Amino acid sequence: MESLDIALLGKEYRVSCTAETKAGLLEAVTYVDGKLNELIGKTNASGEKLAVMTALNIAHEFLQHQRGNGFDMPAAKRRIGLMQARLDGVLAQQDKLF
Repeated sequence: MESLDIALLGKEYRVSCTAETKAGLLEAVTYVDGKLNELIGKTNASGEKLAVMTALNIAHEFLQHQRGNGFDMPAAKRRIGLMQARLDGVLAQQDKLF
C-alpha cells in the first residue's frame, strides 16, 4: 500500500491505495470533485449536506447506468422467474396426461 494525497473542494486528504488502483482512484477523485463543484453551483449546500447530496446523485447515476438507462434488471429477473414457475406448473399438468 502507498499513500496518495488527494484534494476535494480544495481540501487535502491522504488515502491509501495500491499501485494497481491508483489511476482509477485519481479518476474517481476528479469525478467526485467535479460533482461536488457542480452541486455547489446549483445549490447553497455545503459540508455534510453537500456530501450527502453528491453521494445520492452519484448513486443514482450508477443505478441508472447499471440498469441500462431504463432497463430494470432485477424486475426482468423477477418476471423470468414468474414465467418459469408458470411453465413448470403447465408442464407438471402435462405429465399427468401421459
